[in-house]
Amino acid sequence: MNVASNGITEKSRTVAVFGASGHTGRFVIAELLRRGLAPLAVARDSGKLEALGLKDRGGLTARATIDDPVSLDRAFANAAAVINCAGPFLDTANAVVTAAIRSRIHYLDVTAEQPSAQATFETFDGAARKAGTVVLPATAFYGGLSDLLATSAVADWDFVDEMRIGIGLDSWHPTLGTRITGYRNTARRLMVVEGRLQPLLQPAPELSWNFPEPLGRQDVIELSFSEIVLINRHLRVGHLHTYINQAPLRDLRDPNTPPPVAADETGRSSQRFLVEVIARSGDEVRRAIAHGRDIYAVSAPLVCEAAQRILGGEVQAAGALSPGELFDAKGFLQALTPNHLTFEVTTH
Repeated sequence: MNVASNGITEKSRTVAVFGASGHTGRFVIAELLRRGLAPLAVARDSGKLEALGLKDRGGLTARATIDDPVSLDRAFANAAAVINCAGPFLDTANAVVTAAIRSRIHYLDVTAEQPSAQATFETFDGAARKAGTVVLPATAFYGGLSDLLATSAVADWDFVDEMRIGIGLDSWHPTLGTRITGYRNTARRLMVVEGRLQPLLQPAPELSWNFPEPLGRQDVIELSFSEIVLINRHLRVGHLHTYINQAPLRDLRDPNTPPPVAADETGRSSQRFLVEVIARSGDEVRRAIAHGRDIYAVSAPLVCEAAQRILGGEVQAAGALSPGELFDAKGFLQALTPNHLTFEVTTH
């Protein structure tokens, strides 16, 4: 094992990225490099790994598959954490978390899938505590961002009567991985009613949401993602619902909508997003709002910020946790401002 001049071992700054050759995986690799961490790109296709050109940028590669535990053990042997970017997570999370705990390294992923996040919490919390590691699912645009915003808004409240999350996108050019996950993830979506997870009503409720500019008033439909599972774990909320505007869903459902196209040198697309969390306790209402670009690209700084804080010793907890319960939510989001998003909390 190599030891740097400052005494930090190479392993302690090495983060394996499972699914590194995918769209989000490439953003995560670039973000790890920007932060001075050492990415270890892991995928099943050797040719795609080679095409990443990591060897010229201070990174390493390893071939591994979810149906070969030995290959996962070999890939994770010299890492301190693994970020799973390979969806559908219903298919990959179990094998990758199991290997991470076996190797006693931290696990993070970027799933939007409620069943995957829920299964990860239920299956691996005890094992992660015993191993002294963190398991952190859904630390991405869908899931973690709303959880952090909700936690920032709730702050010192012990109980929230009602929380609504509005997701506004000006467009949605889905990746192939998003489309495959959509076909795979057919489970009934969940919301929270009277403090308990309940199946989303069918047909899903539709209403009008007055987003801040530039989106303005939008037709939205209730459609929940992994944030419901995350928030429900650690915040006491009577009623919790997520809505998304209809226009990007039409893009998503159109088979002719092309994948995202880079609009700048970082690879980000021109897509704009806005996430608004409205929390009410009694007569007091708080709002937490985040604006930014490219839902895939912004997932990289979210999950890499989490990995860096864990590896840096900022948190001492172990087990399966959500970003909002593990970190200082407001400080976490402020660390991403203004390079990756803008963020504010208001009280009414």
